[in-house]
Amino acid sequence: MSEVKSIATRESYGNALVELGKEFENLVVLDADLAAATKTGVFKKAFPERHIDCGIAEANMTGVAAGMSTCGFVPFVSTFAMFAAGRSYEQVRNSIGYPHLNVKIGATHAGISVGEDGASHQCNEDIALMRAIPGMVVINPSDDVEARAAVRAAYEYDGPVYLRFGRLAVPVINDRPDYKFEIGKGVTLREGGDCTIVATGLCVFAALTAAETLSEKGIDAQVINIHTIKPLDEELVIAAAKKTGRVFTVEEHSIIGGLGAAVAETLGEKCPTKLTRIGVNDVFGESGPAKELLHKYGLDAEGIANRILSEMR
Repeated sequence: MSEVKSIATRESYGNALVELGKEFENLVVLDADLAAATKTGVFKKAFPERHIDCGIAEANMTGVAAGMSTCGFVPFVSTFAMFAAGRSYEQVRNSIGYPHLNVKIGATHAGISVGEDGASHQCNEDIALMRAIPGMVVINPSDDVEARAAVRAAYEYDGPVYLRFGRLAVPVINDRPDYKFEIGKGVTLREGGDCTIVATGLCVFAALTAAETLSEKGIDAQVINIHTIKPLDEELVIAAAKKTGRVFTVEEHSIIGGLGAAVAETLGEKCPTKLTRIGVNDVFGESGPAKELLHKYGLDAEGIANRILSEMR
């Protein structure tokens, strides 16, 4: 694991689009007047003829992408998660999900780590919304390496994909030769026998750090990175539950409908196991520095470790 560099996954998204754009002429990018923030501006600079700024009209942008996908293009719709999953929900459902079109949704600025933009822009419900759409793949990468790999996998996948990216720079943890990204397959980052921490997105690094703290306290925690929330790697989750008998999920998302819910549904049906969901507890966010908000909501390494310690006593 490397802690040398940190990069926001929205940066990774823009860079990955440029690399793919060099290989595939049918890749097009649509943005809603946010290219500087979503980082699709780098794609616009490299391929101006394949970047379409649809203005502040996200629902229309979604419909345009749906139409383009029927003409042989592979469109990446790009805007903040609040707008991609929220404002455009009906169009995503009816124009992309229902006909199962080959459109990719690059949603940046997800979760409370949006920071000072506040509750109106801190979308903690997007995974729940996208999970509910039949046939929609939902991916939430943990770092730069994984985000780049996820964008490529989304391009190669035939069907709708929701990609969740963050504003806050996060440490790189997957820069190793044996790293492999596969849609629907989780990754065990740390073995352990006392409990399992199933994390996603920026919470993966925090979960690894928390596991080190727990180790010092005599708790040996297994850490699993679930980058694909739908389809969930049920086999890995069930095996971990059987191994440790105690599961914690960690996500920068509401505990309703996200990773915790997906794991709870799986374990409830196939392997009843004591589960604690760590995330945003049915509240809206608030304005403040991203790292301070993560600390307040118990989603940093300290908060995760303390919660697990309190539950394991």
